[in-house]
Amino acid sequence: MTTALCQLLKLQYPLIQAPMAGVATPQLAAAVSNAGALGSISVGAVTPQQAAEMIAHTQALTRGPINVNVFCHAPARRDAAHEAAWISRFSPQFTQYQTALPPALTEIYQSFLHNEAMLTVLEQARPTAVSFHFGIPDATAIARLKQRDIVTLATATSPQEARAIARSGIDIIVAQGYEAGGHRGHFDPGAPDQQLSTVALVQAIRQHTALPVVAAGGVMDGADIATMMKLGASGVQLGTAFVLCPESAASAAYRRALLAAGERGTVMTAAISGRQARCVRNAFCELCHDVTPEEIPDYPLTYALGKALAAAAAAHGEDGFGAQWAGQGVARVRALPAAQLVETLIAEWQQA
Repeated sequence: MTTALCQLLKLQYPLIQAPMAGVATPQLAAAVSNAGALGSISVGAVTPQQAAEMIAHTQALTRGPINVNVFCHAPARRDAAHEAAWISRFSPQFTQYQTALPPALTEIYQSFLHNEAMLTVLEQARPTAVSFHFGIPDATAIARLKQRDIVTLATATSPQEARAIARSGIDIIVAQGYEAGGHRGHFDPGAPDQQLSTVALVQAIRQHTALPVVAAGGVMDGADIATMMKLGASGVQLGTAFVLCPESAASAAYRRALLAAGERGTVMTAAISGRQARCVRNAFCELCHDVTPEEIPDYPLTYALGKALAAAAAAHGEDGFGAQWAGQGVARVRALPAAQLVETLIAEWQQA
């Protein structure tokens, strides 16, 4: 089972548990790492101080390798009239749930771009790996991480993004197919998206670079792993497959939505957060099915309202406004402890 991914990250198995901000916990990541794969956490939604505490907590639970994910999105472009129109659009829903409209939209998440405080946290904590989503940082940040012997990964949704990752000196490319749940790692959300499947994307990227490629999107069982490895992937990354693990922070409502998603299906939407993301088809998705891209404020401004509406609705018993991210393979999700899930996936792969 030795691949370039295993060698770089000192893994027993070429399997990564996706970072999943807000869902992946130190307990989940540690359980995966202790089972021989790569456990991940995301600090994209927390402050540098919270990130330091989260990484330290994870490291205290495992001696295995861990991955820490950061967001490299561009700063939001502000437009007061545009943002006010977006807030006003949801006035009927906030009235229905007896909650005041948010007075303004805010950038609830910091970008890792030019974020000296977060970079210093990573340098001091020295996790095994750091992964980048929504883009890549500047050469100085990458060099400083590599000077600390930190392995670097970045998400690509196209061969063009993969080539940019390779030119930057980053070590591993995570090929995120259109089937993947959660946010697209698209560098420029305003640019056309080729919407390549994981199978097509892995093959296309491997034509352009010799870097290890990790297949992400639609991978739910050992047969899927075998398919990706036969295509030349150096490993796989699974997110949706781990959401029902008891170690994850997924809410009861989110777990119920995943279990019912086989009937509902999933849909790609930018209305929840301001960036394209694959979600269980829920009340929020239905409400915003006719929204045009031009109406939606930038990420993460839109997410500020999305979270406020989800909280207001949940307080009145309606859970369909949450960010219930899920990939297209969600109908095959399993509720297993993380270590048992890793063991099961590897056994299935061997059988396949």
